[in-house]
Amino acid sequence: MKILITGGCGFVGSNLAALFKQHLVDCEVYCLDNLSRRGSELNLNKILPLGIHFIHGDVRIKTDFDRVPKVDFVIDAAAEPSVLAGSQAGELEYLIDTNLNGTINTLYFAKKHQAAFIFLSTSRVYPYNTLANINYHAEGKRFVLSNQQAFVGLSERGIAENYPLAGLRSLYGATKLSSEYIIQEFAHNFGIPTVINRCGVLSGPYQMGKIDQGVIVLWMAKHFWNKSLSYIGFGGKGQQIRDVLHVKDLFRLVLWQIQHIDLHHGQLFNVGGGLENSVSLAELTDLCVEITGNTIPISSNTENRPGDLPIYITDNSQITAFSQWMPEISVPHLLREVHDWFIQDQAFLQPILA
Repeated sequence: MKILITGGCGFVGSNLAALFKQHLVDCEVYCLDNLSRRGSELNLNKILPLGIHFIHGDVRIKTDFDRVPKVDFVIDAAAEPSVLAGSQAGELEYLIDTNLNGTINTLYFAKKHQAAFIFLSTSRVYPYNTLANINYHAEGKRFVLSNQQAFVGLSERGIAENYPLAGLRSLYGATKLSSEYIIQEFAHNFGIPTVINRCGVLSGPYQMGKIDQGVIVLWMAKHFWNKSLSYIGFGGKGQQIRDVLHVKDLFRLVLWQIQHIDLHHGQLFNVGGGLENSVSLAELTDLCVEITGNTIPISSNTENRPGDLPIYITDNSQITAFSQWMPEISVPHLLREVHDWFIQDQAFLQPILA
């Protein structure tokens, strides 16, 4: 079996590559990456000793795929993953070329070799202007979804696949939703087995956390190196909620999808930590203090940022019914793994994360 992972030196791609080599002895893994994100060189040094093939290339450049051999599966993990991307000069072209045109180039490669195609999309395809108005209330240090909701696809369990898509979703979300539509058309018109995973917050060791992407690692980093943080928006108390999925749990699902690819014909699933693995920023602070022993200053800013949400939880009901997959790794366990990684690679990571 041969697998191509685009964005293979990013956080998700490099972890998937390493886990494939660990679990599939006869698997050849090829990672295509332009090494544009700081920290990707650390991931490259992690995967090369495992016998993973690295191809220095860019999904935006169609001819770069000419250096990739025929494969059986393509996992598209290449992305500009920031929800704020496109707001600065020069960012918009890179965002669209990477997230939309890059996926189209990757699809052409899959079509050429009749390779199955697994796409890592995002929960940000759901419109923030309606999600900001869902019914919720405060309970202790977190917000909780209310019983009564005005939208279909929304329950106490979270957001389901049939949640309405009409509305604004950020330029990032728009590029990923556009890619989803094109992938489904390729599946229908060319018979390529495809599956789309709309991922919520992903985290784990080797993620270079920033305020707009990778907040779980960022929160732990600020505690580990005794820096300051801020609760921004929604009252400034840190009650906003996200569910968190460990990248190893994502791997378990993608592995199952590869092993059962004959069952997939353009399906689309929400994939996340779910209600059981949801955490507020205030709760995240408590966990980081417990693990690091460090209490840091956290300021309060009550003003909401454009596009931010008070609560997002993935309803995994559909993917669980289809595959029996469920997340297994808890948020506290994930944070302890991240803490151990900081200790191991502290000299390299401090200039990046602190």
